[in-house]
Amino acid sequence: MLQLSEFVKEVGENAIAHGWWNGQERSFGELIALCHSELSEALEEHRNGKQPTDTYYLCKSMPNSDDFIRCNKKCEECKHGKPEGIPSELADVIIRIFDMCHHYGIDIESMLIEKHEFNKSRPYKHGGKLI
Repeated sequence: MLQLSEFVKEVGENAIAHGWWNGQERSFGELIALCHSELSEALEEHRNGKQPTDTYYLCKSMPNSDDFIRCNKKCEECKHGKPEGIPSELADVIIRIFDMCHHYGIDIESMLIEKHEFNKSRPYKHGGKLI
């Protein structure tokens, strides 16, 4: 099983291999906006009646096509159905964040542990905000 830091590296290297870091570099603001867009896609799934655990698949309608059709399960014919739904969109958020961490050299594994430990020390409903 991969350690989190190894997975961050793998995600970043995959983004590079697929051309997302070739040419003009994206700004920090653009990268944050892309994270927001994935969260918005999760919200849209919820607004469309999907449950937080619902995953469905889109499969290519024809072998050499870029058109997708909805499947009830991972398509056995194409063997690479595109996962959709709230879990998939949340995974996309994390993948985008890991790609940023790889790009900027952020040790997110250590920071997650540090921040979690700090949060455990905070008072009940700290900040007094409603939500």
